[in-house]
Amino acid sequence: MTSVTIRPLAASYECCKQFLVEHPRTVFYGLLLSSFSIWLFATIVSRYKKPQSRRAYSPDPEKPTSKPRSTFKAPEREPGVWTPVDFKRPAASPYPNWNVHETEPLPYRPFRHGPYHITMGLRTMQWDEWIELDNHYLRYHGDKKRRIEERGEKCSKTAPEAYDGAVELLEELCSYLPQRYPSLYQSTPTGIHNLVTQETFDITARPLAEDPMQMAARLTQDDLAIMFEKSDGQYYLLAGSILLAGFWRLSDKFGMPLSEIHTSGDVPGFKSKLEKGMMNFFRRIQPGQPVLRNNYFIQVDDNLAWSHSIGSEDPVEGAEGIMQATGWGSAEKNKAIEHHYFRSERQSLRRLPRSGGVVFTIRTYFEPITKVVEEVGAPGRLASAVRSWGDDVARYKGRERYGDVLLEFLDGKHREQVEKGLVGEEGEDGKYPF
Repeated sequence: MTSVTIRPLAASYECCKQFLVEHPRTVFYGLLLSSFSIWLFATIVSRYKKPQSRRAYSPDPEKPTSKPRSTFKAPEREPGVWTPVDFKRPAASPYPNWNVHETEPLPYRPFRHGPYHITMGLRTMQWDEWIELDNHYLRYHGDKKRRIEERGEKCSKTAPEAYDGAVELLEELCSYLPQRYPSLYQSTPTGIHNLVTQETFDITARPLAEDPMQMAARLTQDDLAIMFEKSDGQYYLLAGSILLAGFWRLSDKFGMPLSEIHTSGDVPGFKSKLEKGMMNFFRRIQPGQPVLRNNYFIQVDDNLAWSHSIGSEDPVEGAEGIMQATGWGSAEKNKAIEHHYFRSERQSLRRLPRSGGVVFTIRTYFEPITKVVEEVGAPGRLASAVRSWGDDVARYKGRERYGDVLLEFLDGKHREQVEKGLVGEEGEDGKYPF
């Protein structure tokens, strides 16, 4: 059997060898064609194979996610108990070419074509971007100074048990701001000096010259709030400077737990869609994991600090001693478009490493609708977003009081952009949140 098998194999080998010697070009082209066929097959298969995404997880603020991932890993601890952690914020790099008179506000446009989804809308924050200042700084600074003088603890105060956390925030600002805005702020042995207003703040004196939250408010364009966890696991608003909020008052919310702050304000979808996720987020967030979120409103007057169109900032006693409520029901309906303003908030959230308080910074951007619509794509996108609000969101944002005038104006501006060939009929979405 062995000899019979070997002879045919040997004969075949000699035959192939002879063919290779006599026809080398034919063999070469045959191998080349085979290689090309294999490459072509592999390319076609890879085209139709579903790709595996390598992008880092970043939830779309306007779209729900079926399998949310959490980046907030927290050690187990008793509710209301915080052990200081050894974390130091990375040093901030100077804002490129920043100038208190020339640097324009960033054009946040946190709306998109419908449908509208109720989500927390969190995204990762880069440490350099914690506090945003621009050429509106002096106006905001003046408004805050006036508000502190006129209203004091009604809009800026600290509970005794939150004092250390408020001082910690003040220390963080005095460290960060001279790094990020060296043409505006300068570090001193005892705190910080404002090179433009010539104000100097001593944060080492005890007692401080004023409430630490009032002092912190004078340093930024943001409103500030700090939530602290108590033994019931709830986070309470125990320190704040809410000076330019427009639609809500610190005096109404101070001392409230997070859930009650939202339910008392009739925040749409809070109980059904937000509460559980929000409570888990507050419980897990760590000092090295800051986040951002944006929102927007329409306002029908030009007052940044308090929207007087919804009523008086101070409760007014009406008939039979009943305090008159503030709200969209008080607003004049369908005011001219010149009275419509786009109000957008950029909020950052971070945990303070020493006190464990969770800090909100709330920066408000405020500009006329007539200016916003000059941007390519903005009228159509905003009109679609406003129309996509559910009934609860529409009530919360007051659409019934201004919707007719606003949407007619936005639709007209969108048609103009379509006719000029700037956008298509369906409009365009920007890169969120711009």
